[in-house]
Amino acid sequence: MLAPAHLVTRRPGPSLAGYMSTAATPSPEDLARFRARALELARRRQRGGDSEPVFKRPFLDAAFNRNIFLWDSCFIAAWAKHHVDKFPVHQSLDNFYERQEPDGFICREYLPDGAPLWPRSHPIAANPPLLSWAELELHSRTGDLARLGRVYPALKRFRAWLRGTFLGDDGLYFGDMLGSGMDNIPRYPGGWEDDGKGIPLGAIHPSVEHLRGWLTRFSAWNIQGRFCDFSAQNALDALCLARIARLLGHAADAEAFAAEHAALARAINAHCWDEADGFYFDLAYGQRLPRFHIGAYWTLLAEVAPPERAARLVAHLGDPRKFGRPVPVPALAADDPDYRPWGAYWHGGVWAPTTYMVLRGLVAYGHHDLARRLARRFHDAVFEVWRATDTFWENYSPEFAAYGQPAHPDFCGWTALVPLAIGPEFLD
Repeated sequence: MLAPAHLVTRRPGPSLAGYMSTAATPSPEDLARFRARALELARRRQRGGDSEPVFKRPFLDAAFNRNIFLWDSCFIAAWAKHHVDKFPVHQSLDNFYERQEPDGFICREYLPDGAPLWPRSHPIAANPPLLSWAELELHSRTGDLARLGRVYPALKRFRAWLRGTFLGDDGLYFGDMLGSGMDNIPRYPGGWEDDGKGIPLGAIHPSVEHLRGWLTRFSAWNIQGRFCDFSAQNALDALCLARIARLLGHAADAEAFAAEHAALARAINAHCWDEADGFYFDLAYGQRLPRFHIGAYWTLLAEVAPPERAARLVAHLGDPRKFGRPVPVPALAADDPDYRPWGAYWHGGVWAPTTYMVLRGLVAYGHHDLARRLARRFHDAVFEVWRATDTFWENYSPEFAAYGQPAHPDFCGWTALVPLAIGPEFLD
């Protein structure tokens, strides 16, 4: 989600010089204020009521604009699971189930009047399918099986729609740059021009018609573009649905979803893994694209990387030429020509949701100590910026304790993950 011009900031944040060796762990009193401020900002972002044309029941807002966003809401659930007594997070997810169409389609973004913003036939409409993961996150704290039973049919239909719409013959999923949530992440080759063979963008909402030229250039690349991250996220969805089906006693469904997960794991490892670089890449024009971006780490959370490949993938997190920068984890490797130390959104910015994803993936593969070290560095950098600015930002610089350029302020929103999930889950 690119920031409007009036929110693009150029003021540098506090320096991180010597940070790794000299930064002090926040005191208990400062830590309490840090977390209380995140809860306060999140409370201000609560929406729903008579002033809303459609969304009458209270829910947590993504903190970006008046639209509702799928993957923002799922990551909000990942911190709000610790505060279900304070926030109506379940209704944030229900807003999407209530918009679901009969064949299972759920758009990644809806307008305040409940209308989908993007055309359903194009992968620009599909955010990372994290609803099943978000429901399991909530269940891990509430143990509410009745809730899982209510939402399971919608989750199952959504899985079927994704499979039937964007699964390619090679077993990978066609993706879209904007749909991926990593709006301007460099994926395609330098100097690339669209060959016109992509899925047509089709009709888009009048409110985004002014973006058609940009969208046509970068959102038609999907016949060639099979994304490692979107494929792994679909594997994660299948994995989570298998777990939900087991909890609900649907043995046949659990077996089918487990088989789907295994098939995606085989496809990702057959087509996306590069043995020479020890990394998972996107595909286009029948070949892997050697761009090191954070999307590859979804293979850990989705549990599709064999242990020996996972170890090589993890090694890049400590390599300063790649992702081993002072503030972890940058969206793009530091030796990529498009990397920007101030972030430039997904050209190097550090984002709470993707860093949390990496941390959880590390835990899934037993790298608890590394997860704690990375969590400490990111958490304390965000703490320093909060202490200087009294707020939380959409993203951060990978090189300094500074908010990203550009970045929205008061982003609680998913950045509440840092004080309210990363802190309690990895550092307390």
